[in-house]
Amino acid sequence: MCLIMESDEHNSDGDVLAPPFNFSMVEDGIYRSGFPRPDNFTFLKTLNLRSIIYLCPEPYPEENLKFLEANNIKLFQFGIEGKTDPPTPMPKDTILDALKVLVDVRNHPILIHCNRGKHRTGCLVGCLRKVQSWCLSSVLEEYQKNAGIKWRQMDLNFIEAFDTVSLRKCLLSIMYRYHGKRRRLAYEEENVQTPKPQAAKV
Repeated sequence: MCLIMESDEHNSDGDVLAPPFNFSMVEDGIYRSGFPRPDNFTFLKTLNLRSIIYLCPEPYPEENLKFLEANNIKLFQFGIEGKTDPPTPMPKDTILDALKVLVDVRNHPILIHCNRGKHRTGCLVGCLRKVQSWCLSSVLEEYQKNAGIKWRQMDLNFIEAFDTVSLRKCLLSIMYRYHGKRRRLAYEEENVQTPKPQAAKV
């Protein structure tokens, strides 16, 4: 269940903790929102972020970059156009690259954001849910809930058609890189196969 922050809070020093527009928790260590403003920085510090995924093509504001540098937060930018006239389709390869960053726990805690935290962010989170094997109706319902009345049928079609096989293959490659022979076992699990019994070593 997504937890949407709707009101300001205060920290122990009395500072106002104002979350970015449309902020919510996706999973433990994964958050989503609209574009953070300077008055959101105090709140963002409480998340102890390691990384931010930014889904717009425009340069990141200098004030935001200084905040990231001061708090040792890494920025991953994936420049996806957000035009609506004519509508710009989601680039599958770019979403796939962003997913590779998102599912790597070494980048957590992580914040995903675009401009309003609705369409580009919603598509990325929707594809993550498919990787997590959510049922499609729940994936699309979550997208529409966060996009509100401005949800886009084109985005729903993209999420529905997104194939997670290429991402899983990439993850298996990473697993092999870091864990050696476990790649073979991962393939067996992917194909729902039972490993053959091995003779015990004396």
